[in-house]
This record gives sequence, structure tokens and C-alpha cells, in this order.
Amino acid sequence: MQSARADHAGALSHLAQGFGLEWLPAIDDVSGSLRLVRGERDAGRRFAGLLALAQTRLDFLQSGLLDRELTRSISEEPSAAPEHLARTRIALLSSSTVDHLLPSIRVAGLRRGLLLDCTTGAYGMVRQEVLDPADTTIANSDFVLIAFDAASILPRTDPADRGGARASVERAVAELTQLWRVARERSGGTVIQQLVLDRTPALFGHLDAVTAGAPSWMIRALNGAIREAAQDERVLVFDLEALAARFGARRLFDPTRWHQAKQEIAPPQAPLYADHLARILMAARGHARKCLVLDLDNTLWGGVIGDDGLEGIRLGQGTPEGEAYAAFQSYVKQLAGRGIVLAASSKNDPAIALEAFERHPEMVLKREDISVFEANWGDKPAALQRIARKLEFGLDALVFFDDNPAERALVRDTLPEVAVPEVPPAAEGYVECLSDSGWFEAAAFTQEDVLRTRHYAADQSRRAEMEKAADIEAFLDSLGMELEIRRLDSVALQRATQLVNKTNQFNLTTRRTNEAEMAAFAADPAMVVLTGRASDKFGDSGLITVAAGRLLGGPGDPVLDIETWVMSCRVLGRRIEHAMRDALAQFARQAGANALLGHYRPTARNGLVRNHYAELGFNLVSEGEGGATDWRLDLRTDLPAWRSPFLALRVDV
Repeated sequence: MQSARADHAGALSHLAQGFGLEWLPAIDDVSGSLRLVRGERDAGRRFAGLLALAQTRLDFLQSGLLDRELTRSISEEPSAAPEHLARTRIALLSSSTVDHLLPSIRVAGLRRGLLLDCTTGAYGMVRQEVLDPADTTIANSDFVLIAFDAASILPRTDPADRGGARASVERAVAELTQLWRVARERSGGTVIQQLVLDRTPALFGHLDAVTAGAPSWMIRALNGAIREAAQDERVLVFDLEALAARFGARRLFDPTRWHQAKQEIAPPQAPLYADHLARILMAARGHARKCLVLDLDNTLWGGVIGDDGLEGIRLGQGTPEGEAYAAFQSYVKQLAGRGIVLAASSKNDPAIALEAFERHPEMVLKREDISVFEANWGDKPAALQRIARKLEFGLDALVFFDDNPAERALVRDTLPEVAVPEVPPAAEGYVECLSDSGWFEAAAFTQEDVLRTRHYAADQSRRAEMEKAADIEAFLDSLGMELEIRRLDSVALQRATQLVNKTNQFNLTTRRTNEAEMAAFAADPAMVVLTGRASDKFGDSGLITVAAGRLLGGPGDPVLDIETWVMSCRVLGRRIEHAMRDALAQFARQAGANALLGHYRPTARNGLVRNHYAELGFNLVSEGEGGATDWRLDLRTDLPAWRSPFLALRVDV
């Protein structure tokens, strides 16, 4: 019996190795690579080696080995972890056993730019750990994951009692809503609700789909109700139902492991489960990618346009291969429609490369869909760096999609910040590969996202205008800029939260804030959260800056302390920061404050704003370790003179 179970587990492990993670490159010798990393004396290089290994396809056991080395490195030299990794605490509360998932979760977090501190509750104690004020499991967590198996949240119901089945679902959602609210309040973090995995045997066969009391009907009804309630409660959803539909509930769930150890997610599938959870955390922390950089030949169409000519490339109706390329272009266009910026990088003659966009009748993508078009004979890493500079993105905002394995390897080796999916050999797998990579995971979706591609196209027009202008004053005068500054309202809440969490360069303190916290700040009479929307003759740039300040101090010296200040790099150099300073000063004076306080906390990415407060007329108060600085602007004297003849300003604070 034991031997049969061992054979069964081994077979499952073999079948599941890397399953669902084929978009990651395979690695031949994980143990040997780890030995090399372990022998590296320099801590920075050691972490770089761990990060590189996290970007490969690892099974359950290999993930455990990497996690062990990661844990050892952090414990020995905690300060050596790269600064760009966002330290994130997640509490996992589950009615099943989850400890076996933690190594894979930490490795997946590393892959997604997160250094995860995972806390688990006691088995089956979800309700107590959320509701008991003396329990500290979820305290100070950035995220709280709540995961119930079906039997722990839905009571058994008489299949003939349709009303009772619906009432059970309603009671379950009401209980979850209470748990979400308490968990958010007690943790101070974002709640993630895992949908219930349907692993129930059919009771009536296909009639289960319309029989309210059937277990599978109740699970589907509960998951649908959770989706609706989560939107109202600002709760993120881990769609385990979709994951099971995509990859198979029988792969995720192994009854042997359930009866042995109450593990609802089978160990071989831990890497897949963990990667999807890490995708959600990545998006919520603002680490999702913003830009898809596409090769052209054999990536957007079959063949080499320079050799085969316009008529010779394979694209569109007529052949399965041509249809596959058209389907990939269609998916890419949908990504652009939801706000992903597109760029092209091709070793090609630019006129020949553009011919496909301008003249091929089956071309789905058009030239205007591509924000930056790089077609030349230079190397791809240099092209990617130019694209990032033109878009004013960091390299860690880019995803590079190229059919050529040599180009992918070169970019991975020279620009490790860039995400590089392992493109399959046939175009039929391109859509699945890009989708499964999850680099464009979203935690929210706003009208600003829809307009993002249009914003970047307008930026290219502004740059062209600036190159023609005699000087910066003439350029600013030509734009016809308008700026509206107002207090944060519910309409702008999602976008403001998104901007705070995604902005790295123009971010004075890099404090991350979830939507619930942002709403609480806006409602707090001791705080002000200001937003700025900019537009000019090229179009509306949308909501581009957020500043949050808190009134502090007693009667002797009340001040407005600026805790957060972010701005999109797309509007740098237009004097918008001066206008925001004056709006903050206006609010502070109305509230009786004597001064504005500002803080700069350096990171690897925000050196751009090191002198921000000095340039706005603030006086240096103190300097701390690592370049941290604190600043003060006295409001009892006149503000430094600033008048802009180039900016039509509307302020409502």
C-alpha cells in the first residue's frame, strides 16, 4: 500500500513538474546552480543569483531548495537584499493546511519583485483569528488571504430545498463580508478572498447545473456572490475557480493528500498556485509591468519581411499559422485597450518594417498602436534601454516578447530587470504564453488605464514640439496647459491609489497605500489628499499627481506634514509641482498651520527628486542615514515667488 501511494505521488509530481509555468525558461541543474550561488561571497551577487533562479521553471522540491537558500541569505545579511524588492507581509488564514505552500509562495514573490514574510494561522481557525481581538496572527499585515474549503463555509442542504440552498449562500456571503471588514480593520492591510474550489463529485450529473441544492451548484453560486460582494467591499479575489477551470481541479486537488494531511492544494501544484497568488500581490503593490516590447519578424507575423516581402509574410486568414499570428495581434491590441503601452524592437530596416503596418490588409495592429517604434540593426538590450528612456519607465516596467531564444537569453543576461517570457516555438502558443506569464496582472481598472496609450502617444507629440521650440519657455507657452487641483473624491479614489502604488521615480517617501487607507485619509479632517489633473493642446493627461498631508502639532506650532507626494514622470518639467506646493500651502493656511513639512526618503529609483524640496524653496531641517532629509517651509512669511504664465490653474481645496 505504501509503495502504491509513493508511486502515485511520484507520478503526479512527474506529470505536474512545471505545469502551467511553461512561460518560464527551464533549468537543467538547480542544485548545481544553488551551490554556485551559495559559494558566492558577495551578498549582492548572491541575491542576484537567487533572483535569476526564481525566474526559471521550478517544481515543488526545487522551489523548496531555493527558498531555503533565500531564507538563509536573508537571515545572515538582511540588509543585502536588493532595495527594489518590496518587503511584504501576508497572513494566510485557511480551513485547510497551507504550510507546504509557503516555500513556493516566497519564491513566486521573489520572481514578482516581492520579499514575502508569510504568517499562517492555525488549521481551521479562520474565524477565531479574524474575530478574536487578542489574536495577533493578522496584525500589521499588508495582505490577509482568507481561504475556505466548501465544507467549512457551506452547510449541506437538502437538494429539494431550493430556498434553503439560496439562503445558505446568502448567509455564507454575509459571514465573509463581516470577516473582511474586521480583517481589514485589525490588520490595516488589503484582504484577498480565495474562491472556493469545486472538488465535489456530481450528485445528479449534468443536472447539477440547475439543481439549487446540489453541492456544485451551491459552490458556483457562492463564488458568483463573492465576486459581487468583493467589488463593493474593496476586497481582492483569488479566482481559484478560474484556475481550476484553466488547469483542472483534479490537478490542483489530490484526495490522497487531503485525507492524509488536509492539503487542498496538492504539493506538485504549489508552484502554480503560488505564482497566481504572487501575481495578485505584485499588482496590488504596484509592481505589475506597464509596457510590452514586441519583436516583429516571426513574432507579429510569420517570416522575415525583409527577405520574404510584404506578400510573403504569413498573417491572417488562409493558413492556421497566419490565423495564429492574427490572434496574437488581436490579444495584444486588447492589452493596449486596457492600458498596456506597446513598443516594437526589431532588427530591420525601418521603412520595410513599417510597410506591414501600413499596407498589409490582415494587420490587426496599426502604427498608431505602437508608442515607441525601434527598427534598426543594433542590439536588443540597447533598444530596450532607449524605449524605457523615451517612455520614462524603469526597465522593470518592460516585458520583452521575442521568438528568438538567443535574443531572449541576451536580454535576460544583460538586463535582468526586464521580464522575458519563454516564447513557444509555434505561434499558436503565443497568446497562452503571454497571458500565463501574468506580468500585466491588474488589481484595479480605471478610465485612466483605458486612456494610457493615448496619453503616451500625446507625449511623443509633446517631445517633437519641444525639439522644435527655441527654449523651454517657448515650449511651455506653446502647450496651452491647464491644471485642476482638488481634494480626493470617490471618483478619483482608484486612480489615486494606483498612482501612489505604481510611482517609483517621482515619489518622495515611497509609502504604499491601499484603497481603504486612501479613502480613510480623504475622510479624516486632520488630513488633506490633493489630486492634480493636467491637459494641454495634445490632450488630457489625466490624474497625474497626488499629495497627502496631515495636520500636526499643538497650538504653538501647527504644521502640515506632507506624508506622500507622487507625480507621473510624463509631466516633469512643466512646473506642476510648484502649483501643487501652493495648493498645499493654501489648505495649510486655511487650517491655521504655520509651515509645510516635507520628507525625502531615498530609494534605488527616486534620486530624481532628491532636491525637490530645495527647488521649491523649503529649508533643510535635518539629514539622516542613507541620504534621508527633512524640510520645512514657513508659511508666516511669503512663499517663494512663483507665477506661471504657461499654466491655467484651477484650485479647489
